[in-house]
Amino acid sequence: MSLCTRASIELAEPVAATAATARTWLLIEQPGPWGAKALRSSHLDPALGRELERLADGTGVRLGLIRRPGRHADTHQPHRRQVIAAHTAPDRSWVRTAALADPAELATLDFPALGAGHPADFGTRYDGPPIALICTNGTRDRCCALHGRPLAAELATDGGLDVWETTHLGGHRFAPTMLVLPHGYSYGRLDAATAKDALSAAHSGRVALEGCRGRSTWSRPGQAAELAVRALIDEDRAAALTVRGTDPVEPEPASGSGPDSDPDPDARTAWTVHVHHTDGRAWRVLVAQHAATPPRPESCGAALGTPARMDVESVEPIDPAVAVPGG
Repeated sequence: MSLCTRASIELAEPVAATAATARTWLLIEQPGPWGAKALRSSHLDPALGRELERLADGTGVRLGLIRRPGRHADTHQPHRRQVIAAHTAPDRSWVRTAALADPAELATLDFPALGAGHPADFGTRYDGPPIALICTNGTRDRCCALHGRPLAAELATDGGLDVWETTHLGGHRFAPTMLVLPHGYSYGRLDAATAKDALSAAHSGRVALEGCRGRSTWSRPGQAAELAVRALIDEDRAAALTVRGTDPVEPEPASGSGPDSDPDPDARTAWTVHVHHTDGRAWRVLVAQHAATPPRPESCGAALGTPARMDVESVEPIDPAVAVPGG
């Protein structure tokens, strides 16, 4: 087992609330090798990659490259590339696919609308099984290749699954990692059995909590709060819970603090998160961010660091009428 995954496991680092954040995913088929910054260092035109990154910036759309498991040769022969667009909000999750002769057509998309969940006339509705996207980009982090590729290959032998390799889902140290569409829940430290359980749950509109990193729709505090409420009330229906309002908590001044004091490096950052159920119930969840200690490598070969950890400090049922509306 390679360094960053081994250290994370030995330190019993939680996987909850570590998912990449994105309301909408736009995933472009690109065979052949991928570089660390895949949209600019693959056989995709790097100028197009940079333009797509510019267009997606700040819109809630996260870009990635995908390829089928197996040999990754790119013959550069003309072919139609599969493109997957998926919106992950619980009240309007959808997946649409298109086969494009020229990926430059993607530069004409309305990225703000796509991020908001409005696909316009892009592609056609996808009605197949849940889509499994497994990070295998070894040039980004070797853990993803060492642990992700065998998992992707094994899942691909199941004819009932739709499996892709993808470039980057964040959290290399939790490899193998997987994103499941349409709901947008991410998973870490998977084996074939837990991965199939997650996909089976998604097929019936549910969420498997083992190894779940969170729903990409929500911020990391929102991910922590939603997963905590799910565990508390034993709720596994993907569409049942919505995060409405993630409000910063004003920090308490430290003893002896003042306008001329040095900032406290251990100052606590916290949020009040409101989680609503479709049956009318609601909860106020207090989530605090702390530095994960002792230091550990966040990626193979990287310097030791203290990544942010989200801790749920309390979950309190409330009158839904007092919860703050919004995302």
